Amino acid sequence: MSHKSSPSHGVKPSCSPSNSRSRSPSRYDAESHIITGSELNQEGVPSEDFKRELDSRHLSFLALGSGIGTGLFIGSGNILATGGPGSLMIDFIILAFMVVTVIFAVGEMLAAFPRAGTYSSLMTRFVDPSLGFAVGLNYLLTWLIIFPVELTAATMVIQYWDPNEHVPKGIWVAIIMASVFLINLFGVRFFGEVEFFTTSIKMLAIIGFIICAVVIDCGGTPRKHYFGADTWHNPGAFANGFKGFSNAFAFAALAYGGSEIVGITAGEARHPHKYLPRACKFIVYRVILFFILSLFMVTLLVPYDDPRLQGSSSNPRASPFVIAIKQGNIYALPSIFNGVILISVVSVANAALYSSSRLVHSMAKDGFLPHFLVFQDKKGRPWLGYVVVLLFGLLGFLVYSASENEVFNWLGSITGLSVIILWAALCMGHIRFRQAWRLQGHSLNELPWTSPLGELGSYFGVLVNLLVLVATFYTSAFPIGEGEMDSRDRGKNFFQNYLSVVIILFSFFVHKLFTRSSVVKLRDIDLVSGLRPSEPDVILEQERRALQQRPRWKKIVDALF
Repeated sequence: MSHKSSPSHGVKPSCSPSNSRSRSPSRYDAESHIITGSELNQEGVPSEDFKRELDSRHLSFLALGSGIGTGLFIGSGNILATGGPGSLMIDFIILAFMVVTVIFAVGEMLAAFPRAGTYSSLMTRFVDPSLGFAVGLNYLLTWLIIFPVELTAATMVIQYWDPNEHVPKGIWVAIIMASVFLINLFGVRFFGEVEFFTTSIKMLAIIGFIICAVVIDCGGTPRKHYFGADTWHNPGAFANGFKGFSNAFAFAALAYGGSEIVGITAGEARHPHKYLPRACKFIVYRVILFFILSLFMVTLLVPYDDPRLQGSSSNPRASPFVIAIKQGNIYALPSIFNGVILISVVSVANAALYSSSRLVHSMAKDGFLPHFLVFQDKKGRPWLGYVVVLLFGLLGFLVYSASENEVFNWLGSITGLSVIILWAALCMGHIRFRQAWRLQGHSLNELPWTSPLGELGSYFGVLVNLLVLVATFYTSAFPIGEGEMDSRDRGKNFFQNYLSVVIILFSFFVHKLFTRSSVVKLRDIDLVSGLRPSEPDVILEQERRALQQRPRWKKIVDALF
């Protein structure tokens, strides 16, 4: 572990609050791996080796489509089966508000401090270096494990058309892994274009699904059966009581995982102070349209006791979306939507390779991983980061193992709740950032963008994420059907659901033991290094006048998007 406890980690250089914004440019601090001055490129952001080639549409569509994969299309079936439609909808709505608060908090911090793969850096700067290490390492492990898991999931989706495996699963793993690597090999802009294309398909598919589901529900298909809201009455809105609600709450939170990926792109976005806030606003429409509305239509067509939902956490045939479409007896449509699921799974694998490579680079730059891993070529590609991810990708060939499911269950347990702890930590970091900003004599007008929900939203985010951890602990210690489980099965169930929390705590205290780091005091938080400087007052006044002169309809569009 190469991190060194020094004042440069999370502690501001010696300068008074009054002159912190006018501090003369300084050089790159090689010891702490943090930009310690206002070395700015043509976009007005701190210079880094990554190429800033992502435009507004790339970031907006990444915000819309990131994380939409097996969690929504397949895993939601398990949530419906264990909690019922009422639990599913209540949990997803509560968590939607939480996700929005997290992304708005991230957008505010990264608009001011844009840097690629920067979550561990934010925690180190605003909270505690040990928290930055523990959360950053486990978040990296999450994406490293998601990569082979999605490769495996893709082969299972393909089995929908090839149940007899005429083409070996290992061939599909190799093809998809090579394809995803080539996409990233062509640079970040090509990655952005691919994600723009796949997100467009996912958007059209979900909108089409909602329209189709309305027609099926109203009896407008050849089956001519009117569903209405029968599934909410028979078998009912809730399953397994409070335990079912808690279980659904925990798993619904994981279904939103990946929403924060837009923040990882901050170091490769053009004009992040303008484009990141716009992308963050798209998160609101994403959770309402893609999650809330589409899942509501699923609950109208698929009862929670449908036997096809059994094993829906891993079986694409048990996707509640596919089951809902089958209710209308519309030929070929289930197969088409299964194709959309395949595209979504490959898209998540693509995002996993991208995110993991940037996180490896960022953590190495912060001193949390060996420094040689920061290597990039002239085009800004983190080659050694790619190598690390591809090595983990070889786990995808466990599709030939008889204990494949058992292995991936334990791999998932290592990182299962990492994203929940990350979200809580990001909200905590945002609260401390705001407090330090005020304490050191700054005003919010100096920031490129501020979260509309402010500190209150971040307090809500911390609270909800803590409730998710409590709910997961409860359902892990006292699982549904515990009466049919022996002590060994109950212990196994608990650690498969909660092991990630143990690992994060272990990482935190080990790092604390070796580095003797402490929580950064508000007055010592570094608000200078890597900060994008404020626009001159003349430019700000010109922008305000230009905005005031815009037509009313353009003002409405700007407010919404």
